[in-house]
Amino acid sequence: MAEPFLSIRGVTMAFSGVKALDKVDFDIYPGEVHCLAGENGSGKSTMIKVISGVYQPSEGEIVMDGKSYSKLTPIEAIQNGVQVIYQDFSVFPNLTVMENLALTGEVSAGRKLVNWRKFRQIAEEAIAKIDFTVDLDARVGDLSVADKQLVAICRALLTDTKLLIMDEPTTALTHREVEALFKVVADLQARGIAILFVSHKLEEVFEISERFTIIRNGKLVITTVPEELDRKKFAQYMTGRDYDESSTAPTGEPGEPVLEARGLGLKDALYDINFTLHKGEVLGITGLLGSGRTELALTLFGVFPADDGEILVGGKPVVLKGIGDAIDNGIAYVPEDRLTEGLMLQRSIADNIVISELDNLSNGVGVLDDKRRAAEAELRVEEMKIATANPYNAVSTLSGGNQQRVVLAKWLATNPDILILNGPTVGVDIGSKRVIHLILNDLASRGMGIIVITDDIPELLTVSNRILLLQEGRLVAEVDPASVTEQEMSAMITGGSVPGKEH
Repeated sequence: MAEPFLSIRGVTMAFSGVKALDKVDFDIYPGEVHCLAGENGSGKSTMIKVISGVYQPSEGEIVMDGKSYSKLTPIEAIQNGVQVIYQDFSVFPNLTVMENLALTGEVSAGRKLVNWRKFRQIAEEAIAKIDFTVDLDARVGDLSVADKQLVAICRALLTDTKLLIMDEPTTALTHREVEALFKVVADLQARGIAILFVSHKLEEVFEISERFTIIRNGKLVITTVPEELDRKKFAQYMTGRDYDESSTAPTGEPGEPVLEARGLGLKDALYDINFTLHKGEVLGITGLLGSGRTELALTLFGVFPADDGEILVGGKPVVLKGIGDAIDNGIAYVPEDRLTEGLMLQRSIADNIVISELDNLSNGVGVLDDKRRAAEAELRVEEMKIATANPYNAVSTLSGGNQQRVVLAKWLATNPDILILNGPTVGVDIGSKRVIHLILNDLASRGMGIIVITDDIPELLTVSNRILLLQEGRLVAEVDPASVTEQEMSAMITGGSVPGKEH
């Protein structure tokens, strides 16, 4: 067997006496796709920064390409062929693709004059490495999330890369984009490049990884191969507890209609949308990117006023010309991008929770009642099971799953009758995902009507009473989650076929 490219030996990393990593060991071999898995806060990000030289461990040894380091620096990591693609890709959105690809190398080489012909040559060679088709003169900020990621991969491969670390690479990608990414990963693997795939998405890590290393609370739990684990055991190792994948869809009889769309239309996005949401029901809505699923959510929340048709709330027609109209009619919306649309990251957890009901928490002259504010925040923290020692800590100190619960708490404070969630568990680990699913079940049991918009098929099948399928702005099917498999649902969304099924 070949020698490992990377060996982590007894690595310990402490911050203010708290061990983020505690005597962790594992190896990565050339051309191996190795999954590093764990819940939010398990130590995954810390390990990435140790391997890339950003953090120097307090104990242990890093052996890289045969060379041993106790204090690895970022320059040494790069010289050894380590490249990291973080969740934000670290691209320059205001520069072109060509400039993003060529600039770093030219600057590091100390060149002060721009040679545009050389820039284009470097960029063309970079995208050719992974057969990436893109306009080199396009502004990177205008690209899709998937194409931004491919730009980051191309840039990483401009050096003699031997280990590519991908941090939650599929968080914001559709299923088709994930498939395209996995083809790129397979090509890199065939060229002998090792991939450290950092993720908590069970279906994806089982598809792509040759070995798993699972850490929990900074400690190594196990390094093993997929054949030795099933999804349930994998989740148990990650969370330290039995993992339940059973349905959380409400089991009671749905009540009267709480929201209806009749012939709803939005120019160039939605066409003749008809459906009914009942009290106590969770309605799943899915479709490919560009199917109109987000446009539908924003139309129901008044961001994009409908051009055709009507919306009924509680059986009465309503006109939603803005977000205020939606809130006044008991509609709440949890956006997909909680970091930029859902939260004020530097403000406290409490401030984020009460922001939507400041008027109700103020006295007659508009001064905020601190006691009522504190009581409301504490109530919502407990209700949403937000893991914090102090609700006045900045919301940025929370894990992704707890941040999402803060967004939920903010909107629940408005006491809505209708809750629309777009990608409710994007970037959330499996433990927190289950908690959110159970919260939705509880809200539905109290009579709330809930819409969940997502392309996460296991999530759809777990939380929904019914699923509506959107294609090119039209509703094309209604699906009973109990009657389909994940494969069949995926085929319906993508227009593909199911292995072993006749058509």
